[in-house]
Amino acid sequence: MMSAVKSVQSTRPPTAAPAINGNGKTDAPAAIAVEKIVKRYGDFEAVKGVTFQVAEGEIFGLLGPNGAGKSTLIRMMTTLIPVTAGKAIVAGHDVTKDSDEVRRMIGVIPQALTSDPDLTVEENLSIYAKLYSVSRAQRTKNITEVLEAVDLIKWRDAQTKTLSGGMRRRLEIARGLVHDPRIFFLDEPTTGLDPVSRIAVWEMLNNLKKTRNLTMLLTTHYMEEADRLCDRIAIVDHGNLVALGTPVELKQSVPGSNVVEVQFNREDPGWQSRLEALPNVTEVQSQSAGVYRVLTSNGSQTTTQLVEMAASLGEQLTSLSVQNTSLDDVFVHYTGRQLRDEQVKPMMASWAMLQRPGAQP
Repeated sequence: MMSAVKSVQSTRPPTAAPAINGNGKTDAPAAIAVEKIVKRYGDFEAVKGVTFQVAEGEIFGLLGPNGAGKSTLIRMMTTLIPVTAGKAIVAGHDVTKDSDEVRRMIGVIPQALTSDPDLTVEENLSIYAKLYSVSRAQRTKNITEVLEAVDLIKWRDAQTKTLSGGMRRRLEIARGLVHDPRIFFLDEPTTGLDPVSRIAVWEMLNNLKKTRNLTMLLTTHYMEEADRLCDRIAIVDHGNLVALGTPVELKQSVPGSNVVEVQFNREDPGWQSRLEALPNVTEVQSQSAGVYRVLTSNGSQTTTQLVEMAASLGEQLTSLSVQNTSLDDVFVHYTGRQLRDEQVKPMMASWAMLQRPGAQP
């Protein structure tokens, strides 16, 4: 695991994700600028001088294992908790000095579903718009527009409790958009959804980014989600920013272009050292039940060597497959562990009300 941020210079054309330099900044105007931000709880430092920028119109992913500091980072950026040191500028406003303006400019979608199940879809949106003092005429216009954007216009008069899980998640997203925010924070936007609903939400978020010129910052435990949605990804561990770049750049930063996943018919503590001794192998990750993920610069050659090694030792291979380097491999490389799904966090009252201008963290 690295102690300092790993950043790779982008080679994408100007129309794609913005380039980044060694301190995590982009070449495009910043919608979010975090500079040496720190959060302490007594003697415990949850966030340790993190610096990065999110460009306007970018989808930025924040990944990290449980307790890494990513939730603390988001809570500081959304004015839920005060910053100990450093600063965060969101939509041009300092989260410490101008928190009300920050709240007016952002939409926040928590992991838990917080819409009132006994109200209709439209009533949930209307109440939320009133919190932002959106005029009656503008409310009607905005509600129709966001319901069309999330494909819920047919259900505007339906009680929220009658909606499926995927539809309720889309309602949460619509509610976060009803006051026309410039920046969207999403905490685990597809947790608990089936694969079909998850893909539908991905497509919807990509469309919202294009049609509403939104900047998005999201956390996720789904590597495929981060890979498909995010222009850039930051990996946080132990309060530090340990890696930052586009999905392609992060994969290229991990030694070994292929991953050979192998399982032997019996577990043996000697397999790790034997695998590490093979030519072209850059890293070996021990999984459960005798499974090993072998990162190698030559997948075909390593596969042949594995078969020959097992035969020479009189052992059998239960399974053998070759893959390209994935974001899972990137995550393990930089943090030393796999990213596992968290349990749904208890819903704090402050999450539901955090955006209301004038509300105190």
